[in-house]
Parts: sequence; C-alpha cells; structure tokens
Amino acid sequence: FSLQELHGIFPWLVESIFGSLDGIIVGWNLRCLQGRTNPNEYSVALDFLDPSGPMMKLVYKLQAEEYKYDFPVSYLPGPVKASIQEQVLPECSLYHNKVQFPSSGGLGLNLALNPFEYYMFYFANSLITQKNSPVTHHVSPSNSAYFILVDTYLKCFLPTEGSVLPPPSSNPGGAIPSPTPRSPAVPFSSYGMHHTSLLKRHIAHQPSVNADPASQEIWRSETLLQIFVEMWLHHYSLEMYQKMQSPHVKLEVLHYRLSISSKHHGSPAQSSYQALHAYQESFKPTEEHVLVVRLLVKHLHAFSNSLKPEPLSPSAHSHTASPLEEFKRVVIPRFVQEKLYIFLQHCFGHWPLDASFRAVLEMWLSYLQPWRYAPEKPPQSTEPLPRSVSEKWAAFIQENLLMYTKLFVGFLNRALRTDLVSPKNALMVFRVAKVFAQPNLAEMILKGEQLFLEPELVIPHRQHRLFMSPTLGGSFLSSRSPAVTDASFKVKSHVYSLEGQDFQYKQMFGTEVRNLVLKLAQLICQAQQTAKSISDHSAETMASQSFFSWFRFTPSDVNGSYTGNDLDEIGQDSIKKTDEYLEKALEYLCQIFKLSEAQLTQMMMKCGTAQDENGKKQLPDCIASENGLILTPLGRYQIINGLRRFELQYQGDTELQPIRSYENAALVRLLFRLSSALNERFADQMEVLCSRDDFVGRLCRYHLTNPQLIQKIRYSPVVRDRTSQNWGPRISLRFLASYRTLISLLMIYFLASWFYVGPVGCTFIILIGYFLYAVIMTFFFEGWKPHEH
Repeated sequence: FSLQELHGIFPWLVESIFGSLDGIIVGWNLRCLQGRTNPNEYSVALDFLDPSGPMMKLVYKLQAEEYKYDFPVSYLPGPVKASIQEQVLPECSLYHNKVQFPSSGGLGLNLALNPFEYYMFYFANSLITQKNSPVTHHVSPSNSAYFILVDTYLKCFLPTEGSVLPPPSSNPGGAIPSPTPRSPAVPFSSYGMHHTSLLKRHIAHQPSVNADPASQEIWRSETLLQIFVEMWLHHYSLEMYQKMQSPHVKLEVLHYRLSISSKHHGSPAQSSYQALHAYQESFKPTEEHVLVVRLLVKHLHAFSNSLKPEPLSPSAHSHTASPLEEFKRVVIPRFVQEKLYIFLQHCFGHWPLDASFRAVLEMWLSYLQPWRYAPEKPPQSTEPLPRSVSEKWAAFIQENLLMYTKLFVGFLNRALRTDLVSPKNALMVFRVAKVFAQPNLAEMILKGEQLFLEPELVIPHRQHRLFMSPTLGGSFLSSRSPAVTDASFKVKSHVYSLEGQDFQYKQMFGTEVRNLVLKLAQLICQAQQTAKSISDHSAETMASQSFFSWFRFTPSDVNGSYTGNDLDEIGQDSIKKTDEYLEKALEYLCQIFKLSEAQLTQMMMKCGTAQDENGKKQLPDCIASENGLILTPLGRYQIINGLRRFELQYQGDTELQPIRSYENAALVRLLFRLSSALNERFADQMEVLCSRDDFVGRLCRYHLTNPQLIQKIRYSPVVRDRTSQNWGPRISLRFLASYRTLISLLMIYFLASWFYVGPVGCTFIILIGYFLYAVIMTFFFEGWKPHEH
C-alpha cells in the first residue's frame, strides 16, 4: 500500500481493533481476550500490537509524514470536554495547538492528533468505554490481552533501565519528526500559564527532522503518560476541578467567563450555572479500570525510583542530566498526584460497601508505598521483622500528606459502616492497618502534620508563590527554583493546591480521628465476639448432626431461625481467618495510635462479650418502654451490621407453618387433612388420656401435646405481650412429608430386604423400635417433642 492509502485506512483499522468510541463496534475486545480461552487470537493480538510489531511500525511510518487525524472532543473526559467547549484550554499541554473546528462546518470540536496520539487515545479510551459484548465465561482482568498490552507499553516507553528504544525508521539514519507547534484555530483562554512540554523545551530552535533522539523518547513517554492519566483519571465535577486550581488562575477564568457572559448572555449567574451543569459527569469506574490504574501507579513508582543519584556538583547536574532523568524526577508530582488524589476520593466516597472495594484499596496502598518498588534490596534478616521505612521517603510522605491522612479518614468512615465479621471486609481493615503500622511511617506522617500546622512566617519574596498548584508555572524542565529549605511551606503548598486555601485540615493523630479509631476498635471487638459465637454455634450444630440423626423424625432446623451471618455457609476456616485478621488489625491500630491496655480493656467491656443465661450472644441494644422493647440507634447499627440479633422462632400453629423446601407439598396438604380428621374424631378420647397421671398419661402427653417453651424468648421489640395459645392434644403426621424422613424409611426398607424382611415385617419392627424408644424418652424427657415444631 502507498502512504496515502495507509493514511486513509488507518482510522478504520484503529477502530476495528479497539472498537468505536461509543462502544457500538466492539472490535477485537482485548479486555475479554485471554490466552487460557483463546490462545491463538491472544498471541496474534499481542504480536500485532507489540511496540515493535506491525501496528506500531505503521504508526511510525505515518508519523514520519506528519498526517493528522480528528478525535472528537465529545469523547474526552467530562471536565476537559466542557472546558474546551467553553473555549477554556485545560492546563495539560497535550491539548495545546490541537483543538480545531471541523472543516465541514459542523457543530462538534475535534482534536487534530498525530498517528501516535490517535492510536494511544483509542487504546486508552477502550478501557472506559462500555462494550455491548456478552461474556460467556469469567474474565480475569489481570490476564487479559489489554492488561498485558498496558504493561508492555509502560515498560517500553517508561523504562526503568536504559532508555526508550528508538522507533524504527524507513529512512536509514533518519528520525521520526516530533509534532511541530501549530497556531490554534480557536482563541482559547488557558487554565494555567502556557507552559511547554518536556519535548518542546529540548527541541526548541531545532528542525523537526533532526530532532535529538533523547527528545524523541521524551515526547513519546510524555504523550503516552498524559493520555493514560487524562483518559483514566480525569473525571470529576466542576467544583472538584476548580478546587485544584490556584487562586490567580480561578480569577483569570472568572474574568473570562464574565466577559463572555456579559457579551453574549447578559447574565453572569446564568452562565456560571450552565457551566456547572456542563461539567457534571456520571463516572463509575469498574474494578478492571482500577486494576489497570494500579498497574500504572506501580510502574510509575518503579520508573521514578530508577532515577540516578544526583551529582554533588550542581553544575555537573545541569550538564549531564538527560531529559529522561528529568522526566523521572517530576513524573509523579506533575502528572499523576492531583488527578489520582481526586480519583481516589471519588472511589472512597462512591464505591459500594462490598468486597470489590479491595481493588481500590490495593491501588491506594500501592501509591502510599513507593519504597516497595525501589531498586535496592532489603537486607536479609533471619527474623521476619517488618521493614522500617527509610527517612529518605520523608519528603514523599510530606508532599503526599493528604494521600495518607485524609484518605485514611475516608477509609475509617467506610470501615465503620461495613460488616467486619465478613472475612473479606476484615482482610481490608487488616491490610490498611498493616501498611500504616510499618516502623517509622506513623512518625513521618505525624511530622508532616506538624509541619503543616506550623504558623506561617511572612516572607515577602515567597508571598506571590504561596500555595501554587504544582501543575502551573512553566515547563517541566524549566529552571528549577532554588531549593526550598522550609519543609513546612512544601507541605502547605501540597495541601492547599489540592484542597484550596479554605480547607479545614483534620489531623490524623488528632482527637476526632482518634475517636473514630476507638470506634473501629470497638467494632473489631464486637465482630470478634460475633464470629466466636457463630463458630461455637456451628460446632454445636455439627456435633449434634450425627449419622443417627438421619433416622430421627425431626428436621434439624426446628424453627427456621435466622443465623445472622453467612459465615455458617463459608466454614470454620474462614471464621478462623476473620478472627486472625481482626486480631492483627487491632494490634496494628494500637501500635499506630498508641492505644493503651487500659483502653483496650475498657473497649472489651463495652463490647458486650458477656453472654446471657442461654449461652447465646446478647440481644441488640434496646430500652424498655410501656410498649415493649425499643431499639436504640446503637441497636439498629448492631442489627444492620450483623453484630447482634433477636432470636427469631415460629410462634404460631405448627401445623400451619409455610411449606418448607425439604417437604413434599402434596404430602403436607394430604397429611394435614388426615391429621385434622383424626383430631376431630378422637379429640375427647385424647384429652382424657392426656389428663391421666400414670405412665400412660405421660406417654400420651409425650406424643400428643405441644407444651409451651420453657425458656423465655424475647420477641420483636415493638410487641410487648403475646397471647399464649394451647391447641390441646392432637395428632401431627406432617413429619412424614419430610424428604429426609422418606429417604430414611426407604433406606431402612432397602436394608431390611437384604435380610429377607418384607415391608409388613419391617414396618412392625420400626413401630416396636420406636415404641421402646418413646418409652425410654418418656421417663427422662417428658417435655421433648420428636415430631412437632
């Protein structure tokens, strides 16, 4: 094909691979393509889309000719789309000199992208576009072709060792030209200064075709990262977006909007309202989306940590530092920090209170621990002691203070609303507590808070720079300002640039958060007690269900009572894990916040670990009134989270209970009619027999009466009294409708046939055996009922 033909089919080819932007065309569906289920297609896709594969060679070939392709602005993230439509240029250099009106005079705006940018925009967008493709099997996101390609592109264009491989060129000795600056087709007001990118600074005053190879690798690396961050993390509302801007930038935008509104609309308030409405975006990240972002975070830590140590001489540094090394230095604070912080805040506030939050949690914890991805190896030790966090990470912790403190408070608020008896929820609390309990980490966070709370010194030459957003103010490689010795200023700049100067900081080690930790510790104690009660109940149930219980005529679930938690179905191993997680989490929280033994003892007493007279866990917290028991707010919380419950038992006519799943419906109805006819026919005779005081009377009472429960049962808290009903002696044959009873009888008849005992003889033996059993039980347990419940 000629270049002109390749240029024509390139957009169609990209859409055929990654799908359409609106999700109607699925494409190759890389997110669901796995080597386990489709090995051939999986291998072909990875080879074709590899950084050195045919598709990227085509991209570089078209890049050499400086072709441009239109990408609709309407498919960009909400804040970017709305700002561009308002003719306000975002601060990201990725959009500079690219916005154009369509040549046909249409209504929509487009980005004029080079082939590399166009390819990567489609690739990144395919992660967040909802595809209308049925999935017939379980898909593991971390094993999909898309996930592997993201990892491959990151390793290729953001290498931790060496430099970025140069793109293949069709001209020997030639280079792929970098994008040349172009005049914008639309007048724009920018959110920030018109700062240049890393690439543009390093190739300034150089012809594109002779661009430095180092600049080429920086351009591809910066473009890839900016597209990933913009498409995957840049999603929030207008208020959150404006909060990230420094005061003088917000003033510039306000003046621009006022001039536009007074010129065209005449109502600034109405224009502001319309702008706010335009920025709103319904953004619901998926678990797969979060896993890919975590992969990006982990790789960026490894990429940044691969930075070579700075030379001792500043002059040597200025001459020897390569563009890639400078990129490593600023990659996290300049490109990722703000958007990831807002993204995490959105997830913490909107993610469902279920176990799928684990993906968000692990992404957050990965960002908090850059030392895990440092190239140096931890010293080998014979004792498995936790590795202490080195002091060299103090600057990172201080410059990301809100990531540690405010998001920790957000996690506390989530944990207080979850069921900690669930093993998956207990594991999440354990993971967070374990990370924050690493030696020296809490001390460094506390030091960062102290620096933030220090009174501000009035230094004239700094006042114009106070609390400026790190995304503003010149090139990424512009001359760096002299080293700021005031660490307090750095911390305040970080906090106020993310939250605004009116932000009221809540101390992680302050009284308010400490009270939340104490509440969480109390819930942990309650959850441990609940898990122990469930474990004990399960053990008793298992012990009582022996082989001979199959031959009893009573179903095991006598009253169909509520078990209160799904741990009975999970098993003893999960209950044991829950207890271990909660115990270690409580230990770590005590280490972090220096909780004393006295405080723990007091919490244990408040947890209600004492059991009532029946050996069951305590009832929900409630108060007595003239109308009976009334739940307190604490009692409602205990019920909602499964920490305590009322004992629920069926209290009506046992013959009129709903048909159970282990009963045959036709037999239940037939036996009920038969029992009713017998009871009506022989009611007087049964009453006389049961009124006798001798052994016959006791035997009849054992079979024919339904004595009231001896133990006191507390009913629903809204009902004070219940009228006891006694239906007198009667015959109940419903137990014969139980599938277990029927199977037991069939097994007995089958075994009897082996010994040449016929059905009549077997029935006679069963009746004799049961009569002897009933006689023995009458002597010792007159109140026990074998077939009524």
